[in-house]
Parts: sequence; C-alpha cells; structure tokens
Amino acid sequence: MAELNLYDVLVRPVVSEKQNGLTTELNQYVFEVASEANKHQIKEAVQIIFEKTVTKVNTMIVPAKRGQRGRRTFIRSQQWKKAIVTLAPGEKIDLFEV
Repeated sequence: MAELNLYDVLVRPVVSEKQNGLTTELNQYVFEVASEANKHQIKEAVQIIFEKTVTKVNTMIVPAKRGQRGRRTFIRSQQWKKAIVTLAPGEKIDLFEV
C-alpha cells in the first residue's frame, strides 16, 4: 500500500449547520478525508497543516445516497470518509470562522 502524502489526507472541510454547532460547543471540526487514511495520519495532517493540538479523532464512512425513478435505482452520490477532529481547549481553526 502506498503511503499517503500529508496534503492528500485532508480532502476538504465540511461546513454545515450541524458542524457549526460542533465547532462552537465542543471545539470539533469536520473534514472529508481520503478513504484509505487512518486516524494517526489525520491527526498528523491537522497538526502539521493548521499547527494545532489535536486531542481526538473520530472517523466514519458516509454511505452513498441512492435515488429512484420508477423502477430504476441509481446512485446520487458516492460514499466518502468523514473525520471529526477535536482540538485542545482554547484552539481554533480560522478556516471555519465566518
């Protein structure tokens, strides 16, 4: 298995109403990450790229969304991997601040 580059681990930040609540209440940030990335790689990537202290990383696979037209089913979006990163108290990522 090929080693992931540090900048290939984090795909994009996820910005939603639920994520904003996590940020303000629990100091957690949500990222879409590479499907083959593990928790150690995600933690290292956030610590090096954003220069913040990460205390915890939770990951989950978001399943593909399916649609239906008549009898036919189709895939509306592909499955992807999501990481919820908890930072140390008092630290923020300015990318998410509005």
